[in-house]
Amino acid sequence: MQIKKVAIIGAGPAGLMTAEVLSQLKSTQLEIHVFEQKPSAARKFLMAGKTGLNISHAEPVTQFIQRYDHVEWLKPWVEQWDAKWIQAWMQGLGIESYTGSSGRIFPIEMKAAPLLRAWLKRLMEQGVKFHYRHQIMNLADNQLTILDQKNQQQFEQKFDAIVLACGAVSWSRLGSDGAWQKWLNADAIENFQPSNAGVERKWSSYMQPVFGQPLKRVDAWLDHQQKTQGDIVISHYGLESGLIYKQGRALRTLQKVGQPMILHLDLLPDQSIEQLTQKLQSSKKQSMSNVWRKAGLDSAKANLVRELVDKSIWQQPEKLAFQIKNLAITLDGFRPIEEAISCAGGVRENALNQHLQLKSNPYVFCCGEMLDWDAPTGGYLLTACFATGRAAGEGVVQYLQLDQSSCIS
Repeated sequence: MQIKKVAIIGAGPAGLMTAEVLSQLKSTQLEIHVFEQKPSAARKFLMAGKTGLNISHAEPVTQFIQRYDHVEWLKPWVEQWDAKWIQAWMQGLGIESYTGSSGRIFPIEMKAAPLLRAWLKRLMEQGVKFHYRHQIMNLADNQLTILDQKNQQQFEQKFDAIVLACGAVSWSRLGSDGAWQKWLNADAIENFQPSNAGVERKWSSYMQPVFGQPLKRVDAWLDHQQKTQGDIVISHYGLESGLIYKQGRALRTLQKVGQPMILHLDLLPDQSIEQLTQKLQSSKKQSMSNVWRKAGLDSAKANLVRELVDKSIWQQPEKLAFQIKNLAITLDGFRPIEEAISCAGGVRENALNQHLQLKSNPYVFCCGEMLDWDAPTGGYLLTACFATGRAAGEGVVQYLQLDQSSCIS
């Protein structure tokens, strides 16, 4: 049997998971080459894991899948390789996990590095060949033009199948620079937009003392949207936090149709308007600042009220209470996509078949964040990268008609 050669472009979670699927087959029928333009694998994965690697989420899969914007497309793969599967897979690498009070799943050690080391070791033992500092300059049919950055030598090589796991366009310094877009037809790609990113609002100088301070336990919502609760950090450029990220998809929709991006906040959700109105009643013995503080407005919340609420109603308790519980913030846009945790947009569903194989070039498969799907933080991003990486790997197995009866146990 002639040995088939497969190239995987990108050594991030999706690409490594494709390599995992293929490396289960006997090496007598397959050569697996992973090309990574950086000096080491999975740099964004390692960066994400510096403060605690949130690898998935334990909520029911029926609820889990609804976090994505292309539910029906991703559903078969995310259901098959769900959080329980990921935990069992980690355990097979010697990495135990636990579920936090929020439902998020973490390795017990919290860091990404031990998991990545164990994973790379197993892949290399199973015959996967890694080529670091190798940049793909062009893709034409099944031929790659490859630059060996160390030796500054360029060469061409053909493969029986090529898997693109190149990432999106955020955090380009870690490898996801979007250069792959020139290899595909423009109509195959949905324009990238920042996701899980901060939002911009031009503040007056009055807000400077509270830059970096949190708005603790607030409700946030858009018009006709359900309220969600959490913390928001006031930044010099606007607002940032997981609570902001949750509003991102709806905010992008408003931006796309040219409507104002207006975020609503309830700064004191545990109090009714009536309770708050009573607490805001003025007293000759107390300053307004002291009244506000006793009503529950710390310095960050008080400054935000002063910034956004007309001064004429500061001394009108009922109207002020309404504003505090229905504060409207008009946003100017998102932070640059380079700063975003992830991206919306990418290779469109209609450009691929059910095995993530390009319709325009059957040699090529796509997976991971370069696909046109979006999800919030909380383990959903990594789960979809793992799942689509495995789906692409299985697509290659089927396309090359590889024998699966002799898989490594």
